[in-house]
Formats: sequence, structure tokens, C-alpha cells
Amino acid sequence: MAYEELYKLWLSRAGEDPDLITELNGIAGDESGITDRFYRDLEFGTGGLRGVIGAGTNRMNIYTIRRATQGLADYLNASPLPKKVAIAHDSRNKGELFCREAARVLAANGITAYLYPRLEPTPALSWATRYLGCGAGICVTASHNPAKYNGYKVYGADGCQITLEVADKVLSAIEQHDYFDSPKLMDYDEAAAAGLIQTIDDRCLSDFVDAVLALRPGNDVSKLKLVYTPLNGSGLEPVKMLLSRMGVPAQNVTVVPEQEKPDGNFPTCPYPNPEIREAMQTGLELCDKVHPDLMIGTDPDCDRMGAAVPDGQGGYRLITGNEMGVLLFDYICRVRIANGTMPKDPVAVTTIVSTDMATPVAKKYGVELRRTLTGFKFIGEQIGLLEAAGQKERYIFGFEESYGYLSGAHVRDKDAVNAVMLACETAAYYAAKGMSLLDAVNALYEEFGYYRNALHSYTFEGESGMHTMQGIMEHLRAQAPAEIAGYAVCGVTDYENDDTGLPKANVLEYRLQNGAKLMVRPSGTEPKIKVYLSAVAPSAAEADAINAALAEAANGWMKA
Repeated sequence: MAYEELYKLWLSRAGEDPDLITELNGIAGDESGITDRFYRDLEFGTGGLRGVIGAGTNRMNIYTIRRATQGLADYLNASPLPKKVAIAHDSRNKGELFCREAARVLAANGITAYLYPRLEPTPALSWATRYLGCGAGICVTASHNPAKYNGYKVYGADGCQITLEVADKVLSAIEQHDYFDSPKLMDYDEAAAAGLIQTIDDRCLSDFVDAVLALRPGNDVSKLKLVYTPLNGSGLEPVKMLLSRMGVPAQNVTVVPEQEKPDGNFPTCPYPNPEIREAMQTGLELCDKVHPDLMIGTDPDCDRMGAAVPDGQGGYRLITGNEMGVLLFDYICRVRIANGTMPKDPVAVTTIVSTDMATPVAKKYGVELRRTLTGFKFIGEQIGLLEAAGQKERYIFGFEESYGYLSGAHVRDKDAVNAVMLACETAAYYAAKGMSLLDAVNALYEEFGYYRNALHSYTFEGESGMHTMQGIMEHLRAQAPAEIAGYAVCGVTDYENDDTGLPKANVLEYRLQNGAKLMVRPSGTEPKIKVYLSAVAPSAAEADAINAALAEAANGWMKA
């Protein structure tokens, strides 16, 4: 169907949400606006759906939600999996509405939907899926994306985001349905009265926090002074519950007031990602007044954690995701060995784009380090493999450079509640030695070398942008560079075409003779190409200079 015909169809059928009709009327005669909304179906993959909220097949709305949920229901009903689905949402606009619509579709298909009664984090959804014995889980979230986005993550019965195989099966089922007539619907109140829609009890969340607490090495955190920001998201309730149960006095925790309450518009952080300074800036300004030992920020669905620590000069310095990953990894190893709780043949897991510094740390402590594709679901998959082999206790830690951490098997996704616990424990451990977390990071650099990492993202909006991204990747494959920024390329890995032992992925890796590394990967959730840079040198300045030269070369590639 031509884009204009699709536009007219939606204009006549999408009236259940008046916002959609207002938007459609507003783009009458706007060819590019119509094309962008209808040139494709919103892509469904292992991360589910993610896109801009609005009208059209390439947008997040009640009709794309219903169609996706009908496909999921078809998949569940054709499988031996339990006919139960846990559902959660964060603070994103229309999050509660999308959850209710998903529940209505599931109920109409004879599947019981269990909804959290208020916004809750993604890891709490992963937990609930296994806790309630569900066949699947749905979390309505766009993680750290800007306010105009929302998403629909699908989880398997194991609490992991669905595998490539399952995603393909669900997608095949989705493609059998249109947007308006085929998805089955049941009245919400009638479904609730029939027991097909149920509210998740508060004990489920409480037990989730207790499962995190059970992973504590046990350092005294009662003297810690914290600033915390949930970035207008879902972290406030579980993080405050955790800190209280850990023994951090309430008067020692200052919540950033402008970012305390849920708000899908994210007024003080348009890009609510604790990876970037702008999102943490309001909290950093509060640190200058409160002078905490540690500032912590969690993203809207509370699966990523960022942190800042005193810099020794009266200010605060952000800790990168790679630095925090190595810091927590080292802490867990040294404390578990000291406590006599390190398992035999321990395993840690990280990703191909995360810091190479994890390798010498693992070697020091005799830990097997496994690397997976980007995406925490692949780390969760490794936990599942260990569990299936009866060796779940071997898993001690997993992390990715994008601020995701997990030290236990209680959930199968990154967990910022768990990360907050670990960061507080680590800060208290080093404080007892007269060291800040920055001192600890610098000590690791001195021991293992200055591994410095950088990430550069290049945005390509709309249909033409998608084609541009494809062209750049095709060009790099066809003409692999022999040198980058004057450094000879000594190894190239194409994760889509080479036999790496990992699932196929659209990722290119270049290793250079000076120990540096450059990786190129189109994002799976945003219209971006990401370039990951890594260098190691005797000093931070030398390593940063190498990464700067690599970044300049990458900038040239992205203009191709």
C-alpha cells in the first residue's frame, strides 16, 4: 500500500487515541512526514520494539503494541510455555497505556497478564517473569533514549531478553496480522474480573531487593554520604528500599529534587542517559553543595548506573562504564577470595566492545573471562548455560561498557539496583583504607596500564539515513583499511561473515599494532552508527591521544 493510502487508512481508523489523529491532521500534505511514519513497520528484534511515540507503522502507539502483542500471544499459545506474562513500565510517556493495551490483547488470547501496580525497573520485570513462573515478560521502556521514544522489550521464561530464534518466530507471527482488525482485544475491567489481568503483589518487588542484598560481601556502608538521581525514572522506590536495608541512614541520602519524581518529558535531562555528563549535571551541581562520598544516577528503567566521585580538587569526576566495570570486577574478586567465597573455576562475562583491561584483571585472579556480542541478553545467556550445567555458582560478575552490571543470577539483565549496592560496598571498602573510588581507579591503571576507551555515535535519521548507514558498512567491508590514523592494522574481524564462535552480528573490529582497537557497530535501537575506540599506554594522556587520532579517522568514514 502506498504511503499516502496508509496515511488515509490510519486517519480513518486510529481514533481510539486522539493524539494520533491530531498528529496525522498536522502532517496533511507533508510528504516527508508521511513517508517517515509509514515507509516501514517498526522493526521487531531481540530487543523487541523501540521507536518514536506517534502515529504510523514506524511509530510506537497502541496499534503497533497490540499487533506485536498478538504475535507474542500466538507464539506462546503454540508453545508449551506457561500462558502467563509479566508486564512492567517505567516513566515513559504512554507507558501505562501501552501496558494496559498489551494486557487486553493477552487476556483476549487466554493468557494471564500480571502487571506491576506502578512503574518499576526493567530488572524487576526480569525478576517477576521468573518469580511468577511466566512464559514471557514485557517491559515498556525506551531505556535511556530521549523523551520522544518508547519501547517494548520482550523477555523469555528465563528472564533474558528473547533469543534471535524466538524473535524470528514472534516476528513471523506478528507479520500475519494487520494493525486494526486482527489483534484480539478484551475489555480491561472484564479481563480483571475474570482473573486474566492480575496485579503483581508488593512482595515480588520486596523479594527482588532481598535477592540483591543476598549478594552483598558485607562491608559497612553506614557512614556513606550519597547523592542519588533516578533521572525522573523508575529507580527511586527500589533504590531507596535497598539503601535502607543496607544500613545507609536516610539523612545520608540526598535525592536530586528536580529529577526525583517520574516524568516522561525529562525536563532537566533531555537525553536521560547516565553515560553522558549533561544527564548528570544537575546532580553534580548538587554535589558541590552537599559534598557526598559518591553520586549515583540510574537511567529511566533503572538498568544502567552512572557514578561520580570526589576528584581531590574540590570537584567531582564521572567514572566511565568501563572503569566502573573493572573496579567492581576487581573488588568482587579480591573480597570473595578474602572471604573464602570465590567459587571453583569462576566465570566473568563482558562484551566484545568493553575494555580489554578486564583481561589482565581476570588473569590475576584466575577467572575465566568470556566475551559476548553487545547486549546484556548475551551475558544473561551465559548465566543460563552455567545454570543448565548445574554450575550457576561459577558466575561472579558481568558488565558492559554502557553502564550495565550484574553480580548474581537473580535476574538475567543488567541491574542498576544491584550496581548501586556494589558501588556503595566498593566505596565503603576503599574508604576504610583511606582511599576514594578515584584513588582505586588510578591504582588499577598503575597496576594494569592505562586502558582508555571512547565512544563516538553518528546519527542518520529517516529512510535515507538507514541507507547511508548500510552504505558505510558495505564500503568498510569492501575496502578494509590497511592503516588507521597512521597505525598499521594487524587484524580485522567481521562478526557478520567470519567464524567467531558468536552469533552473526553487523560489527567490524580492527586491531592495531600499538595495542589499540577500533570497532564499528550500527545501533540496534537507534538510527546511529557507534564507533568504539580503545588504547593502552603508559599514561592516560598518551592513550587519549591515540583515541583522538582514531576518532578523527572515524569521522572521515562517517562522511562517506
